[in-house]
Amino acid sequence: MTATTEAVQAPATGARRNEKVGEVVSTKMQKTIVVEVEMRKAHPKYKRIVRSTKKFYAHDELSSARLGDVVRIRETRPLSKLKRWSLEEIVRRSALGQLEDAKVRTEVKAAN
Repeated sequence: MTATTEAVQAPATGARRNEKVGEVVSTKMQKTIVVEVEMRKAHPKYKRIVRSTKKFYAHDELSSARLGDVVRIRETRPLSKLKRWSLEEIVRRSALGQLEDAKVRTEVKAAN
C-alpha cells in the first residue's frame, strides 16, 4: 500500500458565504458602495417571470468600484448598521465610470 496525500482543503472561513452579482448604483460614501441585485423568479400562480431588485450596502476598502460597474459581493460580519457585505471582485467595468474619470482629469488640468 502506498500513502497518498490529498490536496483537499477546507475553506478558511469555515462556512461558505453567500455571494451575489449586481450593479453599483452609488459610490458617494467613503469605503461603501450600494449594489443593486436583480432577482427573477416565476410568479407562483401565473408562472410569468417577475423581476425584483434589492439594494445591498457593501464595504469597498480601496474605493475601486465605480458607478455602473458589475461587481460580486460576499456576505460578511456586520460592519455597520446597514453594511453586511464586502466587495469581492469587479466583474465588468462600466463605460460610464471611465467617462466620469476623464471628466475629473480635465477639470483638474483646467484648475492647474
